[in-house]
Amino acid sequence: MSEAYSFDADDILEAADIESDIPDGPFDADDYADDLMGEDAGPRARPSREQDVAPTDQPVPRISIHAFCELAETADLVTKAAGDRRLARAHVTVDMGGLSAAIETFHDTSTPNLVIVETGMRGQSLFKQLEHLASVCDAGTHVIVIGAANDIALYRELMRRGVSEYLVPPIDPVQLIRTIGGIYLDPEQPFAGRTLAFIGAKGGAGSSTIAHNIGWFIAENAECDTTIVDLDLPFGTAGLDFNQDPVQGIADALGQPDRVDDVLLDRLVARCTERLSLLSAPGTLDREWEIDTGAFETVLEVVRRSVPYVVLDLPHTWSRWVRETLLSADDVVVTATPELASLRNAKNLFDLVRAHRPNDPPPQIVLNMVGVPKRPEIPVKDFCEALGAEPCLVLPFEPTLFGEAANNGQMLGEVSRDSRSIEGLEVLARRLTGKDAPVQSKSLFKRLLRKG
Repeated sequence: MSEAYSFDADDILEAADIESDIPDGPFDADDYADDLMGEDAGPRARPSREQDVAPTDQPVPRISIHAFCELAETADLVTKAAGDRRLARAHVTVDMGGLSAAIETFHDTSTPNLVIVETGMRGQSLFKQLEHLASVCDAGTHVIVIGAANDIALYRELMRRGVSEYLVPPIDPVQLIRTIGGIYLDPEQPFAGRTLAFIGAKGGAGSSTIAHNIGWFIAENAECDTTIVDLDLPFGTAGLDFNQDPVQGIADALGQPDRVDDVLLDRLVARCTERLSLLSAPGTLDREWEIDTGAFETVLEVVRRSVPYVVLDLPHTWSRWVRETLLSADDVVVTATPELASLRNAKNLFDLVRAHRPNDPPPQIVLNMVGVPKRPEIPVKDFCEALGAEPCLVLPFEPTLFGEAANNGQMLGEVSRDSRSIEGLEVLARRLTGKDAPVQSKSLFKRLLRKG
């Protein structure tokens, strides 16, 4: 790791020309970076290579699951897992009664794809009951046993007898979800990349610019293959931002979702760099883009299986497919500006995502274009208090840098390497991929400001 260095808070204030409640004295760059990025906002460390991306974060397929619990706590655990985005396609039923109730139920009805049974039994009594359960189960039914004994010998015997998995409390919902996902992982298609959804709290907040630059940093600096998908079909700017004018793009894929495979996808994407690909939007108004929600799900699933990271540039609209795409993404980044309408919308998005994704980190908030001359704006501190969360990144208003990049069809990192906004975006990109950002030898985040 690079050696840390110190700088004074006055440098930040001088660059931003604002007042702040940052205390006097030296700051450690690593600590300040963590403060700006938000301790609790970031995801867990994640691998970036295709063969290392955890397959357990893939959605569980459309299966039926029936759980038979002995304890109310276990029933609550399964219910919470059933509400997770990764189990959205599965049909989950939860009953009490444990192993004996499962045997009685399936005497008269066909078994689902997966049976989860909780039991406090062990030894021969447990094995005899499981044999009875096996006799009433259909061929191909998987069984997960939740037991009380943390015994490796018991575990091995259960595996030998055909049990899919044996779990011992305490268990959290994500552990259960990943266990189920591991059972139904397709061995022919074991890999699925992570999806990063970017949405603006308000039109003009700069979400697309943030998304495109984060995608570029992930590909070029973190050295991870990445595909940017521009989902703003009539007004998307990804093609302009990367100086690309592809003949085909995301609209062609959405128009024929059942035909999209690796071969067709390779023809539809535009290669921006060796590691960065683009599925651009047509950006035309010659038709109304009314596309079935299932088409987005089908196409994005194919894209996920082609690269470790997929950046989704969502439009500032609200429809069923936008909502479902946002809630099903692995990470959500909301870009807002320090004004009232943006604050209201950011809070609505923040609350919605947190409520529907209780087993995921909260959405990350980027506060953009802070410090526009002569524009009254909500102080960062007040914005955070009203939102109920700290932004992971605060970016100052730098019209020359951002305007030059947009007009030249370049990314910010191609225009300049001196801006601390660029360094902050690189930190966020590395955080989303679980890679630590290197510490530079001069004042990092000098222009990444926080108002008091």
